[in-house]
Amino acid sequence: MRIATWNVNSIRARATRATAFLERSGTDVLAMQETKCTPAQFPTGAFEEAGCHVAVHGLNQWNGVAVASRHPILRVHDHFPGQPAFGDPAVVEARALGAVIDVSGALEGAPGSPAPTELTVWSLYVPNGRELDHPHYAYKLEWLAALRAQARAWLNADPAALIALVGDWNVAPQDQDVWDMAAFEGATHVSAPEREAFAAFAEDGWIEATRARTTNYTYWDYQRLRFPKNEGMRIDFAY
Repeated sequence: MRIATWNVNSIRARATRATAFLERSGTDVLAMQETKCTPAQFPTGAFEEAGCHVAVHGLNQWNGVAVASRHPILRVHDHFPGQPAFGDPAVVEARALGAVIDVSGALEGAPGSPAPTELTVWSLYVPNGRELDHPHYAYKLEWLAALRAQARAWLNADPAALIALVGDWNVAPQDQDVWDMAAFEGATHVSAPEREAFAAFAEDGWIEATRARTTNYTYWDYQRLRFPKNEGMRIDFAY
C-alpha cells in the first residue's frame, strides 16, 4: 500500500499534475492539503477518471484538505474530535479530513491475525503559526496538542487499528530539516515548543515513516526562488 501526501496549494491549478502523479507513481492513496476550494469546486471528475474515489473538505478559498484513493472510501470525518477553532467568530477550519478506506484483500494481516479490512488516512494541514508572538502560534500548539490527545485515544481504543496521520505539519523537527538554521532564528516551524509537540506523537507510539527512506526537503518558497538554490524545508510527514 503506497500512501503519499502533497500540499497542492490550489488543487484547481494542479489537478492535472496530481492525477499524473497518481498514474506514474502507483500511489494508492493521496492526501492533499491547501486545496483552496469548496467541495463543489473540487475537480472530482479528474480524479474519478484516473480511477480514484475522492473525499473533500473545504469551506472557502483558504486551507482545504482531501483524500483520493484507488480503494473505496467507506466513511469520511471532516474534523477530528476536539479540533480547535480559530478566528472571530471562531471557526473549525478545514484542516483535517479522515477517510476510512476499504482495504479488503489489499493488505496482509500480522502472523496469526486476520487481514485488515479498513485503513483510516488523515490528511492534515497543521496551522502555520505565522510568528512566535502571534495568536496563530498559540492556535498551532493548541491544535497539535488536541490532535495528539485524540490520536492517543484512537490507539487506546484499538491498538490494532490501521491509522495514518499524514500531511503538512508545518514543523521542521530537526536542524537538518531547514537549509540554514541561522535564517530561522526567532521564527516559527523550528521553535522548541513546536518540535516538542511533533515529537510527542512518537513518544505515544506513533512511527514517523518517511525519514527512514529520505531526508530530502519537501517545501521551497517559490516566491523567493528557493527551489533552484535548494533552500528548502522538510515539513511534510507521515505518522
